[in-house]
Amino acid sequence: MNVYLGNLSVAEIEKRSGVEFPPELKAYMEPRRQQNASNIEKGRWHCFDIPFVLVCGDMETATKIHNHLKEFSSDFKESLQISLR
Repeated sequence: MNVYLGNLSVAEIEKRSGVEFPPELKAYMEPRRQQNASNIEKGRWHCFDIPFVLVCGDMETATKIHNHLKEFSSDFKESLQISLR
């Protein structure tokens, strides 16, 4: 059984990762954050603190976030996984 803890905001992800997200990514992500961790909806995301993983409700959302972040991958203080529900 896996245990997942946390509900990180965009600002908290930035602080933990050490990377400031581009304004257009913040504008995309902030209104799409899902508070409830179960059954992440299409077009939404939820980020866990333990483990540090961003769970997306569909491939389109995951791809859009990944495409914005991939150029900063070497700047991350620790790995952030992006996964699908």
